[in-house]
Amino acid sequence: MWYVSTRGMAPRVDFEGALFSGYAPDGGLFMPEELPQLGIETLRQWSSLSYPSLVKELCTLFIGPELIPRDVLNDLIDQAFHRFRHREVVHLSRLRNGLNVLELWHGVTYAFKDLALGCTAQFLQYFLEKKEKHVTVVVGTSGDTGSAAIESVQGAKNVDIIVLLPQGHCTKIQELQMTTVLRENVHVFGVEGNSDELDEPIKAVFADVAFVKKHNLMSLNSINWSRVLVQMAHHFFAYFQCAPSLDTHPLPPVEVVVPTGAAGNLAAGCLAQKMGLPIRLVVAVNCNDIIHRTVQRGDFSLFKAVKLTLASAMDIQVPYNMERIFWLLSGSDSQGTRALMEQFERTQSTSLPEELHDKLSEAMTSESVSDEAITRTMSRCWEENQYLLCPHSAVAVSYHYQQTDRQQPSLPRCCLAPASAAKFPEAVLAAGLTPETPAEILALEFKETRCTPMRKGDDWTLMLRNTIEGLSWQQRAHS
Repeated sequence: MWYVSTRGMAPRVDFEGALFSGYAPDGGLFMPEELPQLGIETLRQWSSLSYPSLVKELCTLFIGPELIPRDVLNDLIDQAFHRFRHREVVHLSRLRNGLNVLELWHGVTYAFKDLALGCTAQFLQYFLEKKEKHVTVVVGTSGDTGSAAIESVQGAKNVDIIVLLPQGHCTKIQELQMTTVLRENVHVFGVEGNSDELDEPIKAVFADVAFVKKHNLMSLNSINWSRVLVQMAHHFFAYFQCAPSLDTHPLPPVEVVVPTGAAGNLAAGCLAQKMGLPIRLVVAVNCNDIIHRTVQRGDFSLFKAVKLTLASAMDIQVPYNMERIFWLLSGSDSQGTRALMEQFERTQSTSLPEELHDKLSEAMTSESVSDEAITRTMSRCWEENQYLLCPHSAVAVSYHYQQTDRQQPSLPRCCLAPASAAKFPEAVLAAGLTPETPAEILALEFKETRCTPMRKGDDWTLMLRNTIEGLSWQQRAHS
């Protein structure tokens, strides 16, 4: 299995190459050169599998036994999930009036990113140990990625991790999940800016190819192919849990509602669809609605500023995984994708060619959800089911309520729930409800914290470079 860049100007790489790269050298994102097609028989066989087993089957298709032998791969995936609180790892809650909520948040940090990042970190450490190499991982976070990335590599001897978090823009719990990890290989910076602003120094550092090479830098944001790969399992599991029966021909469709910011889960859904999974995708966003406008009118353009919402992890202006979707839906047209993305990077605004927009609106529908609708949905779900939704999950469930209130016949539907309500007590209070906070989250308040400030007026890029150079120096001193 080979991987190519969406912009077509970089040499192809194997899974290991894609795992360690993040962005391709031409600025594009890695995608599989060809997609395996799954027939009805395979889907029927997979339908009884557990979530971890689905991850194993998908990873086997995309990694190749010459890179990671199958039995080793299985062990790495089991290891990634061994600290999850739910024995199924991912659990479907069936609630009133056909509301199905797929809980992707039973990992250590109470968010869906534990699933993909746990696996990604295991693959990383496998290759690093084999080659006796060390990497420095640099992560920018809007909330959940940072804590899940830290959790996945804390204490690892071949990895140092640097996390930039937007001070005051994550919830208190999200921040504490990062700043209370006092392991030697974890380095957290609190940036006086939002998550788009803190991406700038990271982009600047990664643009210096010689520097990246010299210090073995990599990223673990959802640009990393390995994360998108694992997230495909959410869609397969959602389908098998919610499809009425797989005895019919063709197989019955299921609607999967994907709340998203950077569109990683959405790209995973498009890939699953292209491989033959009969899902219909609904993308649900908050007021930062670039994806909604793109699906509705082909308008892929930035607003002047990010709007702060209750679904803070989705307060993202630039949904970089849309590039993967454009490439996939245009039939791997890397020239067209490159032209589109370069225009977007130059002017922050572009219109999709008509043919691509048609393909996009065939692949998915979309909805944008206001803060008021988020709190309304949270309180309604509590009244009807005594079930607390996080604000991001409420973005998806809001679409479900809107559809059921119209009382039109609809497909079976599954709403992806990316985080636990326990992480967002502020939003739960805003919905007029009482937060339920697990003991291990309450305990964060009393732990020692460690976080280096990056203040307005500081040279963030220089600070980041100096930190990386210092870690490399320490690494050389130790070895």
